[in-house]
Amino acid sequence: MKFIPYGHQNIDEHDINAVVTTLHSDWLTQGPKVLAFENSLKKVTGAEYAVAVTNGTVALHLAYLAAGLGKGDEVITSPNTFVATTNMLLAVGAKPVFCDIRKDTSNIDEAKIEQLITKRTRAIVPVHFAGNPPEMSKIYALAKKYKLLVIEDGAQALGASYGKNMIGSSGADMVTFSFHPVKSITTGEGGAMVTNNKKFYEKLLLLRSHGIQKDKKGFNVMTMLGYNYRLPDINAALGESQISRLADFIDARHRVVELYRKEFGDFDKIILPEATMGARSAWHLFVIRTKSARDRLPLYRHLQKCGIGVNFHYPAVYSHPYYRKNGFAKTKLLNMDAYHETAITIPLFQDLTKTQVKYVVASIKEYFTS
Repeated sequence: MKFIPYGHQNIDEHDINAVVTTLHSDWLTQGPKVLAFENSLKKVTGAEYAVAVTNGTVALHLAYLAAGLGKGDEVITSPNTFVATTNMLLAVGAKPVFCDIRKDTSNIDEAKIEQLITKRTRAIVPVHFAGNPPEMSKIYALAKKYKLLVIEDGAQALGASYGKNMIGSSGADMVTFSFHPVKSITTGEGGAMVTNNKKFYEKLLLLRSHGIQKDKKGFNVMTMLGYNYRLPDINAALGESQISRLADFIDARHRVVELYRKEFGDFDKIILPEATMGARSAWHLFVIRTKSARDRLPLYRHLQKCGIGVNFHYPAVYSHPYYRKNGFAKTKLLNMDAYHETAITIPLFQDLTKTQVKYVVASIKEYFTS
């Protein structure tokens, strides 16, 4: 069988035509397609404001800057995430404080957040791991009680919902998204922040474009230190085309997940991922866990030999050499460390076929029965 990647984009003729049309237009960067894409993001998330940027890491950077996070501030977050979540905290001078994860959803354990709050805590950054929202109502309640900001890392969760609300429309101060090719939709590379706070929105716009705005006379003036994090119209055109199929993409991912569950049936050698009660996951990733850490690497290698794209999402952030050398050498979290030693990401994307799913499942079963 042909190699099966763990994730893959879906590009159709409409997407291609949208990009080609933009290439023939007068605008290649920061033009009408960016605004159109931002309006579509507002529509699908329910947020009042959206700001598109060059990637999801940039979105986190600007959200932290807009929130005023800096030296001496502590921010509680999950260690089960891509390093960008906390790298950007370090970039603004803040200190990440890692909270252990839940055994069932592998998301931040809401019950363990409060004990980590100190006088220096400024914000909570919950990560929607694998597209699955944490128990956000409990996090919002804690933030309100202690007057903390909530900045959601929704890089993997565009199209997900919690309760009656789409991710991006509820109680967070800001939510960030990523449009990397393996995400819910793609702009090639790209990201965005959404918010219901006008002051944050205006600050994000300035930070995105050198801190420059027009004064009353129409002159460009720099009023704060900003960056060139603008998303080109070419990328926005692709995103605007893709987002029209977001609901279909998420539905397709759900069908793949249900097929996995059906094919695995009562197979008891691995642990399948669970979604948060009351949430609808975007199912960005499908992470299985071996019951013994001894099986993880051998199974990973077996699947590679079978032509199956597997990955690790994620090693604990604090386990990376850089973090070990910079203040986190002694950090250990029971559930995260156990997860780290047993988790393997297997293929999940909207075009994964029934035949491919059956092959992946059969290959996993083959490892345990051979």
